[in-house]
Amino acid sequence: MLFFSNPYGRNFLGHAPEWYKLSIFAFLLINPFIFYADPYLAGWVLIAEFIFTLVMALKCYPLQPGGLLAIEAVFIGMTSAESVFHEIQGAIEVILLLIFMVAGIFFMKDLLLFIFTKILVKVRSKLALSLLFSVIAAFLSAFLDALTVIAVVIAIGVGFYSIYHKVASGKDFHHEHDHLDDDQVDNLNREDLDQFRAFFRSLMMHAAVGTALGGVMTLVGEPQNIIIATKSGWDFIEFFMRMLPVTAPVFVVGLLTVIAVETTRTFGYGTKLPEKVFHILVDYDAYEDEKRTPDENAALVVQALVGIWLIVALSMHLAAVGLIGLTVIVLATSFSGIIDEHSIGKAFQEALPFTALLAVFFAIVAVIHDQALFQPVTDYVLAMDGTNQVTALYLANGLLSAMSDNVFVATIYINEIVKALADGTIDRDTYDLLAVAINTGTNIPSVATPNGQAAFLFLLTSALAPLIRLSYGRMVIMAFPYTVTMTLTGLVAVYFWLAPLTDKMYEAGLITHHTVSAQATEGEGKGEGGGEERAGH
Repeated sequence: MLFFSNPYGRNFLGHAPEWYKLSIFAFLLINPFIFYADPYLAGWVLIAEFIFTLVMALKCYPLQPGGLLAIEAVFIGMTSAESVFHEIQGAIEVILLLIFMVAGIFFMKDLLLFIFTKILVKVRSKLALSLLFSVIAAFLSAFLDALTVIAVVIAIGVGFYSIYHKVASGKDFHHEHDHLDDDQVDNLNREDLDQFRAFFRSLMMHAAVGTALGGVMTLVGEPQNIIIATKSGWDFIEFFMRMLPVTAPVFVVGLLTVIAVETTRTFGYGTKLPEKVFHILVDYDAYEDEKRTPDENAALVVQALVGIWLIVALSMHLAAVGLIGLTVIVLATSFSGIIDEHSIGKAFQEALPFTALLAVFFAIVAVIHDQALFQPVTDYVLAMDGTNQVTALYLANGLLSAMSDNVFVATIYINEIVKALADGTIDRDTYDLLAVAINTGTNIPSVATPNGQAAFLFLLTSALAPLIRLSYGRMVIMAFPYTVTMTLTGLVAVYFWLAPLTDKMYEAGLITHHTVSAQATEGEGKGEGGGEERAGH
């Protein structure tokens, strides 16, 4: 094509494949014609195109192609800048979470690395180690953020891989080394290197699934959780309690799956750490302990104290999650001697691309609102009775999340049921059950593919993935047993246990009934009015 033969065309979407560039170019070309012919159809085509950019995230980060689609949608009238701003304004807590909390945890990385390192060299049983990685990743994700936790795990993996690769290449710990060059590895060590890769692949996947197990439980675990909690008027404790009838059995089954795949050595699991590699890592741990300075030890203590403050502040809901993250930045840097702008700026690099992508999500959500795209689907689900209604929403969210992205899907569906509550189509008790179904449906089945969970995609696109030979296909295969066991357990819990256990929690005073005038309805009522005005522009 002539356009792609000149410098401007070659620069379009950088090194993405030419067929991908042509696809995005074609989307941008046909969308205006479809919109003027049939706005409703054009809205669904836009959603399909946006999901395409998420599925092809390994070819090109979705921010650029998705952003182009969103900009075009505003220009041709599918939505308006006011609608987009309204959606982003309603999700300000999520924006603050991604900006400040992820950056705050960056300054606690040394402590988290220290903890995981000790676990790796102290625990000899592969099964026990796998369970520990999964449980600790789940716990940290419940109080921090799954993306941040997986970033820490990746840092651990790259660090230990480079150490063994260095020694296997005949060098000492303090030597410079390129751990990407396998030609330097002695032939006698190549079998151990392959086994070490398989060992770390399984640990990384256990940890990644652990972030999903913990991330679904609390309002800070995943970005969509805080959207759901904010619209529902739930604080940290109430969110946790409402999810518990589903998340508790899923957590137990998730750990049982760890035991099953490690014991049977299936789906790529079960490989043990080679003895030679273990001794190298132990020696390295001792080397690091010996050279650690008093200042560095003091910094670890400060980070531990800040971690305690973080857990207390979140559990007591002392402030918006993002603001608590800001206090973590201030406390951790103030008492660790990090005071120059350049050092602080590094902490924000991991979260800001995803924050920008989330803003694009909300532009697509604005199109869905203004064009009423999900109205038929919502009407179909809401026409069902009781448990069937909740179960259908769980399955619909799960299927869409596995194909695209759980934040995107959850945002769409929570807005739809908030609107149904504001219109009087459902009562508040039904709304609460449906909100639980949306949260669990988007968080649990989405482990099926790297597209569904930001943490999984982050692992797949990280520097560690090629080192341990973790491809897209291999990740899907390794996630398969978890997908089956966790999704089915969640389905059973939603169908049989959610409503009766929620009633028992009401009776016990663990959660409270919300009235129709709760925060979600009030906020959406204003939003819907604004939406009608915006649609008339």
